[in-house]
Amino acid sequence: MAGGIKIIADNRRARADYTIEETFEAGIALTGTEVKSLREGRANLKESYGDVVDGEVWLVGCHISPYAHGNVNNHEPTRRRKLLLHKYEINRLFGKTQEKGLTLVPMKMYFKRGRAKLELGLGRGKRHGDRRQELKERAVNREVARELSNRNRG
Repeated sequence: MAGGIKIIADNRRARADYTIEETFEAGIALTGTEVKSLREGRANLKESYGDVVDGEVWLVGCHISPYAHGNVNNHEPTRRRKLLLHKYEINRLFGKTQEKGLTLVPMKMYFKRGRAKLELGLGRGKRHGDRRQELKERAVNREVARELSNRNRG
């Protein structure tokens, strides 16, 4: 698939645990063995988060498995990785993360035109009650849709 998007890892829990207010696309500074491992689809975004330190954004806690055919120069699986964003985006994220309750949540990791990218969401953590309310709303909506489809049939 020339020039298309190939998803490597998806953080499905992110939308369940956080209300995502805004998303950003960031490049990732990687080593050669990390890229080879990502091409094999060996990444995990669970338990990872974004951090703004000294005007730079870092991906912390993301696990990229060591490359199977690597040598002693293989990478550290859970090292901090620098995210590549525009300066104005970094300043905006820094300001937003200083607000109480906002977190940088990695949503997806993918290849776009041969480059590794990360979709980063600015999210506010949901409380247990919020999640329960969301499940109730989904069940009600599903029931309404079912009734409407039954009514249209007969």
